[in-house]
Amino acid sequence: MTASPKRKRPVLHAATVLALLAGSAYFTVELRKDEQAKAPAIQAITDRPAEGGAKAQSGEQKWERLNSPGRSVLRGGGGEVLATFTDGARTATLTGPSRTFTEPANTKARVVTENWVRLMPEEWREGAEREQWFKDWFKEYQGSEEDDIFAMAFQYGDQAPVKKDADGVPYAGDANFGPLNPNGSVGNDLRLEESDFFDYLGIPYNFRNGTTLQPEQMRYRSMDCSGFVRTVFGYRARYPLAPKDGAGDGLPRTANGMARSDVGADILPLKGITPDDRPTNIDVLQPGDLVFFKLDARTKERLDHTGIYMGADTDGHKIFISSREEANGPTIGDKGGTSRLDGNGYYATTLRSAKRL
Repeated sequence: MTASPKRKRPVLHAATVLALLAGSAYFTVELRKDEQAKAPAIQAITDRPAEGGAKAQSGEQKWERLNSPGRSVLRGGGGEVLATFTDGARTATLTGPSRTFTEPANTKARVVTENWVRLMPEEWREGAEREQWFKDWFKEYQGSEEDDIFAMAFQYGDQAPVKKDADGVPYAGDANFGPLNPNGSVGNDLRLEESDFFDYLGIPYNFRNGTTLQPEQMRYRSMDCSGFVRTVFGYRARYPLAPKDGAGDGLPRTANGMARSDVGADILPLKGITPDDRPTNIDVLQPGDLVFFKLDARTKERLDHTGIYMGADTDGHKIFISSREEANGPTIGDKGGTSRLDGNGYYATTLRSAKRL
């Protein structure tokens, strides 16, 4: 799908926006003791000060241009990377306090990262560091610990606590993949797909092209793989959204639509859907990239799964998070297939492309 013009944004209640930007106590070491007692242990994140993180930098900063893909890198006085900005993409990766992401219920993997993934108000282009919009944005977010893409993504995992906006609408908390299939699982999927962010929220959503979509009650608190990506990047981080594939210039509805659209920058270009089309150089991936898979022969020529790349875990494996039927919601776990893009596991062998929004 595509969405409507980028200059027209859906209007949120001011209190809702403030609530979305308020930050998550669940994801910081600043938790009060009573909150710690209630916080789930299934999916968790802890912060610690970064040695040489963005706030600790001193000395002259320098910009560097790199290719494949075209991007601008900001380095500190000691040569350390402070931030990376990719041509044609709004996603930026900034260095900040170190965090550890875990999901002990489903995996032993631990992702320890100083990468904070955020969306800029405009797509990056060479020389944008001299433009006022970027200077204002970077001043606000360099070293910021406000919820980023990763923090938001983990607010929908197993047992994640419910968060409500000022209007009482639960905008975060444990998400299902979808409702149980009424036709059973013999020859069918156990759970139904097609649950989007507005189904999870349980409220109608007005898209910028004038389309209004209504939630289905049976899909309340559910989001499929592309619905999860749209929740995090779109509803929460405010990337433009389309109501469906082929309907505007925003992020399409399905994994296939996203992968084949012209939004963002193609990092691993889609060559095809066969095993021979598996990308070879996945080292070009950057935390926050969308990754796309061909899992199901029933979908024929369509890509049918997507997730968000998080970076390497403590064992050096490339980990991603996605909403899955087997785990019934967002996970970095191993249920239904190890969440690794390297090696020859289920998801590694079915990876077909990647995009940086």
